[in-house]
Amino acid sequence: MLAQLRPDFPEVTISKIRFLETEGLVAPERTSSGYRQFGPVDVERLRFVLAAQRDHYLPLKVIKEQLDAADGGLRPPRQLVAVDRDPAPAMPADFLTGLETRLTREDLLAQAVIGEDLLTEIIEYGLIKPGAAGFFAPDDVTIAATVRSMTHFGLEPRHLRAFRTSADREVGLLAQITAPVAQRPHPQARDRAAELARELAALSVTLHTLLVKIGLREAHGG
Repeated sequence: MLAQLRPDFPEVTISKIRFLETEGLVAPERTSSGYRQFGPVDVERLRFVLAAQRDHYLPLKVIKEQLDAADGGLRPPRQLVAVDRDPAPAMPADFLTGLETRLTREDLLAQAVIGEDLLTEIIEYGLIKPGAAGFFAPDDVTIAATVRSMTHFGLEPRHLRAFRTSADREVGLLAQITAPVAQRPHPQARDRAAELARELAALSVTLHTLLVKIGLREAHGG
């Protein structure tokens, strides 16, 4: 079963599958000796769930509702049902730290198309934090390129420090909820904490975007 999923979802694990089972997303049959048997329908359901999380950032509750509503819950729908909400902003591929490509300073400068002076300011004001060995992550390229675009409107890294402060506060708030879950003495505790972090992060980003949207509309008399 893992061999069928890993070409498209390389980070999937048995622990992750068991967590999804405990959440009611998949229900494999059991042999007389208690072993799980994942059939083609189970594998397709897992593909649907993993793709919905990775590509659409949907909470498990929403994914389960869509699965339950499709063919009596026996076969995943061919495509996701749109969620009735304001469109979410573009987000990183994943909210959780994983095995990522490590970029040198030269790599970041080239990929973000910025100069040394701007990168120095971006780091100085905490918008990017290189690792202990001095390497950068792919998301840092996106941040640097975004800052570069904002400088075209007269904004400088020092003006954007408030974004880092706000993000750190949000992370601190969400960590108060996810950290205790990860520390529970349960085999799926870490997976549950990771899923909870993903869902909370998506909701947090959506809320932040909508508040900014409403605030700007009010500021312009809309």
